[in-house]
Amino acid sequence: MAAGVDKLIEGYRRFRAGAFQDSKPLIQDLVARGQRPQVAVVACSDSRVEPATLFQTDPGDLFMIRNVANLVPPLEEQGKFHGTSAALEFAVKGLGVKHVVVLGHAHCGGIKAMMTADTDGGQFTFVTHWVSMLAAAHRRVLATMSGADEETRTRACEQNAVLVSLENLTTFPWVRERVEAGELQLHGWYIDIAEGRLSVYDGAQGKFEPVG
Repeated sequence: MAAGVDKLIEGYRRFRAGAFQDSKPLIQDLVARGQRPQVAVVACSDSRVEPATLFQTDPGDLFMIRNVANLVPPLEEQGKFHGTSAALEFAVKGLGVKHVVVLGHAHCGGIKAMMTADTDGGQFTFVTHWVSMLAAAHRRVLATMSGADEETRTRACEQNAVLVSLENLTTFPWVRERVEAGELQLHGWYIDIAEGRLSVYDGAQGKFEPVG
């Protein structure tokens, strides 16, 4: 086996002998009674962003939805294959989660792909189409931050991606209805993976505030 896969197998063995045994009663209860997470997290597929590790959660705590650039598409019923929308529907309507967290992060390759789509020589097809839903947000950043350096604009685009996803969540009627009824809360979070610092979007102030 390849070295990377060897590491997975060794990790499985440690899990089976250690963490699994420690969590066995909880896991067996989750199997017998079904999962009942209170929180769904929309996170990036980035290998450096692992919500269960970041937030030190137990099995059954988080319903995970991961894709490039932690995006929620707007309601769109054309076509047949909507992985993120299907996962959200199951989390909200099937499991009745009380919170949906959109977790953005610094140094996001998907955001970089969106910002360089015109100059990447057509490297990506599916990625470029997927992140194009952020094009309007990108234009706003360029228009309002023309004097900022590239890193600052990139961080702004990464955080704007979280806000776009929060807006798109409310295009789903079963999300909007539960939010209006006080049964579901939407959260926008952003993690600087190099510093391990989490910021939470404050709608009243219109900005991300660091968590102490």
